[in-house]
Amino acid sequence: MSERARTLRREMTEAEWCLWYQLRAHRFMGLKFKRQKPFGCYIVDFVCQERRLIIELDGGQHVQQAAYDEQRDDWLRAQGFDVLRFWNHEVLLQTDAVLEQLRLWVEQQRPSPPAPLPQAGEGS
Repeated sequence: MSERARTLRREMTEAEWCLWYQLRAHRFMGLKFKRQKPFGCYIVDFVCQERRLIIELDGGQHVQQAAYDEQRDDWLRAQGFDVLRFWNHEVLLQTDAVLEQLRLWVEQQRPSPPAPLPQAGEGS
């Protein structure tokens, strides 16, 4: 499995390279992403362990394998991850829109800051 993941890292699609450029080296919101990472019997395109987020990029072949992708996503979710999917052409032609969707997801997952404590003498 790890040899297959290495091969996939060397032979990434144009869309994967495009998104990886934006995610690598903590460039996206300071988060650490890994690419082509083995999980159980699957290899995910991108994963951020800290946020429990998996990003999958889909080409045309995924239209025919929707049931497989759904089963795979269900298994990954059962492991505690959220799975976001984007079409390759979205990443290539609308990179900023994809990054904005990712940013919104991250912002929604952030815990709310705690309410400030009352100052001495405030309250009843």
